[in-house]
Amino acid sequence: MAKDTARHLLVIEDDKGLQSQLRWAFDGYEVVVAGERAEGIAALRRYQPGVVLLDLGLPPDPGGVTEGLAALAEILSLAPETKVIVVTGDNDRANAVKAVAGGAYDFHQKPADPELLSLLVDRAQHVYELEVENRRLQRSEENMPLAGIIATSPEMLKVCRTVEKIASTDITTLLLGASGTGKERFARALHDLSPRAKGKLIAINCAAIPENLLESELFGYEKGAFTGASQTTPGKIEYADGGTLFLDEIGDLPHELQAKLLRFLQERVVERVGGRKEIPVDTRVVCATHQDLEQHIADGRFREDLYYRVSEMTIRIPALAERTGDALVLAKAFLARFAGEHGAPVKGFDESAMNAIEHYSWPGNVRELESRVKRAVIMAEGSQVTAEDLELADLAETDGKELPLNLRQVRETAEQQAIIRAMGYAGGNISEAATLLGITRPTLYSMLDKYGMK
Repeated sequence: MAKDTARHLLVIEDDKGLQSQLRWAFDGYEVVVAGERAEGIAALRRYQPGVVLLDLGLPPDPGGVTEGLAALAEILSLAPETKVIVVTGDNDRANAVKAVAGGAYDFHQKPADPELLSLLVDRAQHVYELEVENRRLQRSEENMPLAGIIATSPEMLKVCRTVEKIASTDITTLLLGASGTGKERFARALHDLSPRAKGKLIAINCAAIPENLLESELFGYEKGAFTGASQTTPGKIEYADGGTLFLDEIGDLPHELQAKLLRFLQERVVERVGGRKEIPVDTRVVCATHQDLEQHIADGRFREDLYYRVSEMTIRIPALAERTGDALVLAKAFLARFAGEHGAPVKGFDESAMNAIEHYSWPGNVRELESRVKRAVIMAEGSQVTAEDLELADLAETDGKELPLNLRQVRETAEQQAIIRAMGYAGGNISEAATLLGITRPTLYSMLDKYGMK
C-alpha cells in the first residue's frame, strides 16, 4: 500500500494500550496519535489527514460520548472532506448510528480488530482520494481561462484576456502562431463567447484544398457552372451565415482568390461560381496562419489591402516554449485524459519526465506534446511515465534567458518562475506547492497575491 507521498491517518484515542496497538497497524500510513479533543484538532490542522479514527469516549467524559461527538462536529466543520470512522464501546450501537447521522463515514465497535479497521481505513482513504481528485478536476475546468484552453502562463493569460475582450464584437481577427499552438481552439473560443454562438462555426483550411477546387468550396457554384456541377451548391461562406467563418492558413490562399475574398470582406456579398446573383452573408471572419504575411506582401504573394482587412485585430499566440510553466500543466491534463480513454494504470510523470517536459524546446508545440504523452501513456510499463517513455532525453536544467542586473528584479523573476514551476508540479495544490518551495501556505498565498497570480 506504500505510495509516493505519505498519507496521514489521525487516531484520537485516550487508551494508551490501544494507541500503541493502532500506531503500527496500518501499512502505508503515517499514523498520528492524539489523546484528547484539543490535541486531535491541533493534529488535524497540522497534518490534514484524509481519515480520522475517533473514539467517542474521550476525556473529560471517557464514560460518555459528548466529547467524542463534539470532536466529530469540529472535525467536519474544519475539514468536511475528511472521512471519520468512529470507534464506540461494545453494545453502543445507538451512539454509533447517531455519529453516522452526524456525518461520520463509518463506525467500528470495540474491541478493536486491527485487520477489520485496516480495511475500513483503506476504503475511506480511497473514497477521500477519489473525491479530492474529482474536486481538483472540477476546479481545473472552472479555472480554465477559456473553454477548451488550458493555460496558466502570463503569456497565454494575456492572449485569453484579449479574446474575451473582442469576442462580443464582429471585428475581423487574424490569429498568428506556429503550427500546433492552438489557433483553431482560439477561433472556437471567439465563436463560443460571441453573440453568434448559436450559429455555426464553419472552418476551412486554405492549404488543404486543391487550388482548382478552393473557389467553389468557398463561394459555391451554380448548376452547370463546370463539368460535374449537376446542382447548385452553396459555399462555405454561405453556410457560415449568422455564425463565424474560420479561414485557416490564409497565407496559402491563391493570389487570384485574394481579390474575391477582399470583395466579400468589403461588401459582405458572394457570387457563386457560374452565377451573377449577389448573395448577402452576415458572418464574423476569423483567419489564421503560421506564415509571415508581411514578408509575403514584400514578395508579392499576398495582397496588402487584404492583409489590412483580415488583420483589423491581430492576436499572436506564443509557442509552447515561450509559455512559462504551461508545458507541464498541459502534459498532466493530457495524461489524465489518455489514461482514462485507454484504461491505463498511469498516474503521473516521474522526475525525469517532468524535467524533460520543462526543458525540451517543443518545436511541434502543443500538438507534439499531446502526441508524445498519448504514446507514452500506451507504452509506459509502470504507474509513472518516464522521460524514456516520452522519447525525450533527461534534459539538463538550462536557461539561456538573460537575467536583469537589478537584484530585486532578479529575485522577483526567480520567485515567480519558482512558484509557477511548483504549482505545475503540484497540480495546483497549494499545500504541496508550498512544501516544494519550502515555505508555509500563508506565505505562498501572500506571494501569489503579491505577483497577481491568484
